[in-house]
Amino acid sequence: MTSQIVTESQIPGIPLLFRGKVRDIYDLGDRLLLVATDRISAFDVVLPTPIPDKGRVLTQLSAFWFQRLASVVPNHLLSTDPRSYPTPLNQYAEQLAGRSMLVRKARRLDVECVVRGYLAGSAWNEYRRSQTVCGSVLPAGLRQSERLAEPIFTPATKAATGHDENISIGHMTNLIGAELTRQIIEASLRLYQIARDYALGRGLILADTKFEFGLINGRLTLIDELLTPDSSRYWDSELYEPGRDQPSFDKQFVRDWLETSGWDKQPPAPALPADVVERTTQKYHEAYRRLVGASLPENAT
Repeated sequence: MTSQIVTESQIPGIPLLFRGKVRDIYDLGDRLLLVATDRISAFDVVLPTPIPDKGRVLTQLSAFWFQRLASVVPNHLLSTDPRSYPTPLNQYAEQLAGRSMLVRKARRLDVECVVRGYLAGSAWNEYRRSQTVCGSVLPAGLRQSERLAEPIFTPATKAATGHDENISIGHMTNLIGAELTRQIIEASLRLYQIARDYALGRGLILADTKFEFGLINGRLTLIDELLTPDSSRYWDSELYEPGRDQPSFDKQFVRDWLETSGWDKQPPAPALPADVVERTTQKYHEAYRRLVGASLPENAT
């Protein structure tokens, strides 16, 4: 059973810092409130049809991973329980339950920290063109979706268009410095390896994922979301077969339907049919259930 659908949070009296494709971010001084809505985007356009429970899955999975990996890298999470939030946020507990995180404010590092264990997505496209990924040469003869001998770190930045744009580690070093780059690469690879091994034990392949970091009192800190279907590529290990694209636990049904809808990928996007919405919701729920080992709580805090 799904909870209340939230497409846009409303918290009067609290400054709205940013409304992204999925998250609404409120400024609380030295803290932030992150609210994951049920909005969904594809091809960099927010769609008019929400995906029930999507925001709760993203929040609860992020909280699960933040807690599980806290000994590896510190993170910004303070609480996911609206009843513990400062006034007046606690007055909006029903709207915020299960889909919000109270976090410490960090100085965000504007580098997308991607770790790839398998050859998929933009990495596969680049490899087919030049046998490289983010400028690093890989062995010849690799197939689509093939597991790499070792996970690789492939940074990216946001281009002016809003797309992620792959960059070299040298470029990353120029942006944030050599020491921070070293710390981030080391932390990202360690986080990926732990999460990959855990997920595999749950029947999921973590093909790749994106981490985001900031600085709190000068200390490297994990921020934003963590190892969710929106920031990661999860595959079913029983269905895995290199040499082709793999079914994934994210908005694949949405993208597939849009590709055949005749839409030109410019706003406004078309409304999604009910069966696509339902199947996408089921995929998010299944990812949560497999990773956490339990169904998404009806009123998760």
